[in-house]
Amino acid sequence: MEETISAIATAAGAAGVGIIRLSGSDSIAIAEKIFDKPLTEDRKIIFGHVKNFSGEIVDEAIALVMRAPKSYTKENVVELQCHGGSVVLREVLKLTYLAGARPAERGEFTKRAFLNGRLDLTQAQAVLDVIQAKTSAALTVAQNQLAGKTSKTIGEIRQAILNSVAHIEATIDFPEDDLDAVTLAQVDKNISAQIKKLDELLANQTAGKILREGLETAIIGKPNVGKSSLLNFFAKTDRAIVTDIPGTTRDSLEEFVNVGGIPLKIIDTAGIRNSGDAVEKIGIARAKDCAQRAELILALFDGSRALDAEDEEIFKLLTDRNVIILLTKIDLPQVTKPAQITKKMPAAQVIEISLKSGAGTDNLLSAITARVGVIDFEMSFVRDEREADLLRRAVKHLREAQETIQLNFGIDFVSIDLHAALECLSTLTGEAVGEDIINEIFSKFCIGK
Repeated sequence: MEETISAIATAAGAAGVGIIRLSGSDSIAIAEKIFDKPLTEDRKIIFGHVKNFSGEIVDEAIALVMRAPKSYTKENVVELQCHGGSVVLREVLKLTYLAGARPAERGEFTKRAFLNGRLDLTQAQAVLDVIQAKTSAALTVAQNQLAGKTSKTIGEIRQAILNSVAHIEATIDFPEDDLDAVTLAQVDKNISAQIKKLDELLANQTAGKILREGLETAIIGKPNVGKSSLLNFFAKTDRAIVTDIPGTTRDSLEEFVNVGGIPLKIIDTAGIRNSGDAVEKIGIARAKDCAQRAELILALFDGSRALDAEDEEIFKLLTDRNVIILLTKIDLPQVTKPAQITKKMPAAQVIEISLKSGAGTDNLLSAITARVGVIDFEMSFVRDEREADLLRRAVKHLREAQETIQLNFGIDFVSIDLHAALECLSTLTGEAVGEDIINEIFSKFCIGK
């Protein structure tokens, strides 16, 4: 019998309401030990009080009972909705432990939902994406995954491959003259169709990663070119200090922002220059490191000043990088022109901008959206490298099946390759996945979910 688990299901900190969630066969009996009303009715809000074992009231609360299998975990679930103070929630949680529950592990509620068949593995991971979504578009994608969009796509591909396997095995069991050739031609055509679908899923891997994690975007330039002003523009608030004093930003500042539904992880870096200040030098080193690893660089140059040796150092950082160059302060008399930039970097996209007047900011947003490309938020998405690797392996086995057909090695050998592809897809959805992988996936969840 599965142990009953308990955890605080709401975020830490003061709030109007805080929820203690229990799941397991004994959850109702445990809750009744500390709640002063009987919990006999399913899916009905019951007002009462949580009491300790001396009969003293700890908090007034409402209880909600969800009996198996009609609950998130498909087990008996009780939620005690108390006041949202951290002290009172810890006291109620402790009482559930004393009454017989044990502390839930990270993601254990969703893990039980997966193990009990309510969700497959792609849907279970989508729960985390719903919680962590940084834009409404990312939320839409996560909700679609939770609703089973990717599961359905993978299921259709698996069924099509299974149909070919069944066709092959029927041919092996009931051989007829010239049937092998007909069967193999049909199987080969079906394999090509499934490879196309898997390749389409793999093509969405980058978009899926961006929507989930944000496009890492570094703002670099020398001091006083408008880097902090650009961060504040994206964040729509005074996130960074803006002054005329060089070296104000000494460390990297991060902010998630929304550009056309695409989450950007914006990093405002220290101004790159020659400095004798020990702290500032560390910030400059971090800025150069950000320029090396960022997926997109917004490189700022002051249009009201002539290019100098410090700007030349920045140009060196931009070699072979995905970069948009911003020529800033165009509200002032211009000294540096776009042609001077493109002379040094012929392929560079240069946008003239004033963060004071807002001129050119629409062009910048359009350029960022164009760099990411058009994303169909309703499509099925590959969530991470684990899923992508399984899909690539499935494609590999399907291609090997086609090679086996072309080399005429025998119809039974084709079946072996198709079964290998099916195993990869089953691992992706969680039907054939090891316990160590399951534990690793759910360890990334918060406690209480």
